[in-house]
Amino acid sequence: MLTDSQFVIAAAVFGLAIGSFLNVVIHRLPRMMESEWRAQCAELEGKEAPDTGRYNLLVPRSQCPSCQMPIRARDNIPVFSWLILGGKCAQCKAKISPRYPIVEALTACLSALVAWKFGLGWTAGAALVLTWTLIALVFIDADTTLLPDDLTLPLLWLGLLAHLFGLFPGVTLRDAVIGAIAGYLVLWAVYWAFKLATGKEGMGYGDFKLLAALGAWMGWKALLPILLASSVVGAVVGIVLIVLARRGREVPIPFGPYLATAGFLVLLLGRRATEWLLPG
Repeated sequence: MLTDSQFVIAAAVFGLAIGSFLNVVIHRLPRMMESEWRAQCAELEGKEAPDTGRYNLLVPRSQCPSCQMPIRARDNIPVFSWLILGGKCAQCKAKISPRYPIVEALTACLSALVAWKFGLGWTAGAALVLTWTLIALVFIDADTTLLPDDLTLPLLWLGLLAHLFGLFPGVTLRDAVIGAIAGYLVLWAVYWAFKLATGKEGMGYGDFKLLAALGAWMGWKALLPILLASSVVGAVVGIVLIVLARRGREVPIPFGPYLATAGFLVLLLGRRATEWLLPG
């Protein structure tokens, strides 16, 4: 049996490997979705779908974006390979984005934090799955302004399943079901209010599903602190981008990363986050 400190270390090491896989998910899942959309459009037009070959989360092997050479196993060790190679491809010496080791290191750190918070057990395992999925959603939304159903919907059902087995004391299955429903409807109402008032779409349906998933994991009482934290941070970042980066107001700013970040913080804070705003 692992001690608590051993579990934290094991979670960090395993988190490095998971972070490497998350890089694949972040890069490939939007492209898989785009390929599927094109195939569907071709079918509706009565045309033959383009043959793009096998492309999923496992095939083909990871390769250099510049020279397209497959990455050797010894050059694909999370974080360390990037550092040893100086952030360059071992074959063509083209620069490789530092975001790859950043995602791996971030996943390792957050995994260790979750392991420290919950200790060895099924609750920690469930919280780790939630954390890893949120990391993938943050970077996919930041890149593409998409929150894939392939991630948000399973996350919602897993949250309800976790409460079916009572993995998170203090949040009942009833709280989780109400949280999922309320999470979706709150942002759905905001979306339509904004659209009726301005004629524009202020957010996407993926945001509704993500908040519904967070509500399923943490219960309806967690929705208020999640919304407040994500809205404040999102507003601050948006103002900074407009003022300092001279980003136009018409350029959409994804809301998913702020929802996911706020959800993770509320996960760690637990009852303290909800009792501060909803005493009693």
